[in-house]
Amino acid sequence: MNILGIETSCDETSASVVNDKREILSNLVLSQLKEHEAFGGVVPEIAARAHMEHLDTLIKGALNDADLTFDDLDGVAATCGPGLIGGVMVGMMAGKAIAAAKDIPFIAVNHLEGHALTPRLTDNIEFPYLLLLISGGHTQILVAEDVGKYKRWGTTLDDAAGECFDKSAKLMGLPYPGGPNLEKMAAKCTDPEKATKSFPLPLPMKGRKGYDFSFSGLKTAVRTHVEKLPVGDLQPDDIADLSYAFQATMAEVLSNRCENAIHDFLKQYTAKTPTLVVSGGVSANSSIREALTALAARHDMSLYAPPLELCSDNAAMIAWAGLERLQKGLQDGFDFKAHPRWPLDPDAAPRQGAGVKA
Repeated sequence: MNILGIETSCDETSASVVNDKREILSNLVLSQLKEHEAFGGVVPEIAARAHMEHLDTLIKGALNDADLTFDDLDGVAATCGPGLIGGVMVGMMAGKAIAAAKDIPFIAVNHLEGHALTPRLTDNIEFPYLLLLISGGHTQILVAEDVGKYKRWGTTLDDAAGECFDKSAKLMGLPYPGGPNLEKMAAKCTDPEKATKSFPLPLPMKGRKGYDFSFSGLKTAVRTHVEKLPVGDLQPDDIADLSYAFQATMAEVLSNRCENAIHDFLKQYTAKTPTLVVSGGVSANSSIREALTALAARHDMSLYAPPLELCSDNAAMIAWAGLERLQKGLQDGFDFKAHPRWPLDPDAAPRQGAGVKA
């Protein structure tokens, strides 16, 4: 079974072909970093226009790389939310058009489920597993029980982890994209102990019961430290130290909230190999991976983090999620509507302050 995947939810245009042998036959990703760099963030209208200009070429390229034609496809999966609605519409309509023209199934994929199922594509991780989903728009702890079946245990009450990375990096004067550049600066810190003492940061929600997150106070603390630095150009050593302190704090907070979830997951679920999965764009951060690896080991669990090329938005994860859904007999009509917001667990209790990030 060959599935074409299409991803256009934010600022990467991507097309991929995946088969039921868990082989990624192709996975083309076109970044829009240069288009948005001048604005310090993603501009929805520019993103949608770029998707329209490049998606056809990427789809053809993905099929060529896979040595397939449209006639060899058994289905088309496209991200239909959550995300920037203009971009989502571009990919969704392209997917519907191909499915209609070739009379093959169309599968509407939740972008978050693409991240959630990546460990099953690359490592065939068995359900259930505990999932920390950390990206620019979402920070959640969920239990992945099955395809299409997720229990949300925790969510951010304000900023997402990736959002906090990017905004803190911007406060430090680092270029877009903020998160990766902050990690590069943190690696230049020569004295970690001095850095954490010079730039003490709060550990929001640490020690509290439950699994929710809050990052707005951490971002505000970064702003306060930046404003206290000498007037003029920020010194690289100061920014390296502050970046290190920020990154270490983020890793500690994520680990603490996950530890609460691990205790309850091991009590409530029986898994052949208990696994903590971290997925989403922020899962590429090496310090966070190291902290979660140590956490999982303390509780005799395995940690799974995607290969770096599958951490950020990509169509391979969308194709795989579509394939898993199709194997369960799940497909969608051409009247399926795009969702700018689309929770993985629609039955989860609301969280005060979480709003659309729940």
